Amino acid sequence: MSDLASPRQEAPADLEGLLEQHRRELTAYCYRMLGSPFEAEDAVQEALLRAWRAFDRFEGRSSVRSWLYRIATNVCLDMLEGRGRRALPMDLGPAGSAEMPLPGPLPEVTWIQPIPDGRVLAADGDPAEQAEQRESIRLALVAALQHLPPRQRAVLILREVLRWKAAEVAELLETSVASVNSALQRARATISAAGVEVGQPGPPIDEEQRELLARYVDAFERYDMDALTSLLHEDATWSMPPYDLWLQTHEDVRAWCLGPGIGCRGSRLIPVEANGVRGFGQYKPAESGDGLEPWSLQVPEVSGDRLGGITFFLDTETLFPLFGLPLRLEE
Repeated sequence: MSDLASPRQEAPADLEGLLEQHRRELTAYCYRMLGSPFEAEDAVQEALLRAWRAFDRFEGRSSVRSWLYRIATNVCLDMLEGRGRRALPMDLGPAGSAEMPLPGPLPEVTWIQPIPDGRVLAADGDPAEQAEQRESIRLALVAALQHLPPRQRAVLILREVLRWKAAEVAELLETSVASVNSALQRARATISAAGVEVGQPGPPIDEEQRELLARYVDAFERYDMDALTSLLHEDATWSMPPYDLWLQTHEDVRAWCLGPGIGCRGSRLIPVEANGVRGFGQYKPAESGDGLEPWSLQVPEVSGDRLGGITFFLDTETLFPLFGLPLRLEE
């Protein structure tokens, strides 16, 4: 954090450490607000820089943590002003079919992006709290949050995910408790209409889930479409940002994989931890025939005893380095 080291020479010697200890939770908060790990990191860096510069005006009437959340919220609200929401393909239109031509890619700012668990989740702690935090960064929830106006989004996250009191949120947003409660009620209705629960821990990552994902990896690497589709719910989604085309039926998934997606035959999947679930870096055979090249960052959604959907993020040039994945694999 070298760019924070010079503005105030008279600051306490431990100020950098005092601020840095909040980086992970602030990144999680900003990611839920913004839907992008890169924008979240930029927002947190800006918030810490503002805090460093303004520390002489910090009067101690609230904790440093609350003060940092106030600054981070203002940074996020500034970044969100006047721009469209990030989304997943399922938010932009109805399901397509495997026979439809692949449309042109949409700009990066259109899309929710995945985030490594290590950037936002503590490595240890109370298992129940960890389960709740994992649930709070699931792709479906982050996408649903983007439907909310920015201030409602902040209220919902602070109240339902972080468990702040209404009075604390009102102070942070410089508004009344009644306004906070009204915003929370409207936000809850919007999120509920999207079929997403907030603030409830998901099921634990148990042996049954691990076995399901192991069977998925086996089926995908063998390119066995019968085995693969047997692991999907009938209404499971199959999407590929930056393209807004998405599929839903087993027949279309099979037709796509054996048609336009046939180049994925022979792929290898490398596990990563993404958005509170086990994800995979997908490498497919290079067109040159020499080794394997990145193709997608896969984030599955486990729903009961099957997969409720798989999102294939194709922007490997930026996402693979973020997840610590190599840009090439040998056979």
